[in-house]
Amino acid sequence: MPDFAGRARSRGRVAIVVSRYNELITTRLLAGARDALRDAHVPDESVDVGWVPGAFELSAAAAAAAATGRYVCLVALGAVVRGDTPHFQFVAGEAARGLNDVAVRHALPVGFGVLTVDSMEQAAERAGGAAGNKGYEAAEAALATADVLAQLRGADAPA
Repeated sequence: MPDFAGRARSRGRVAIVVSRYNELITTRLLAGARDALRDAHVPDESVDVGWVPGAFELSAAAAAAAATGRYVCLVALGAVVRGDTPHFQFVAGEAARGLNDVAVRHALPVGFGVLTVDSMEQAAERAGGAAGNKGYEAAEAALATADVLAQLRGADAPA
């Protein structure tokens, strides 16, 4: 029985959808995602970036990108910071649910780079600080999953 193991490598076009809300953080996540794509030899001209107002809107943009059939994977980047109301839970939960729905409906990897944190300090730590860059990790995961899916579909299947 073959063992399908994905690696972060170029398989085609990539779409990144980014929230403008908490843009100080999301631009750092985007820089990390772009670094991961370059490290995997994905040319800059094979990467499309779409900006949306907030994390809640990421799902709609991801669904539209997926529906084009142009992309081997998507990366969603955002930062939802807990406040004093339950708004955090609704936005974070619906962003996660919506992005997962896109991935399953289109059989397309969606790297989940949406931070759900208690403070801006925690967000900064995860956007290039002490905890690394979750944008980089989300892009890397999307590429590795795209590689596994390509293998499962018959391209470059292990012997």
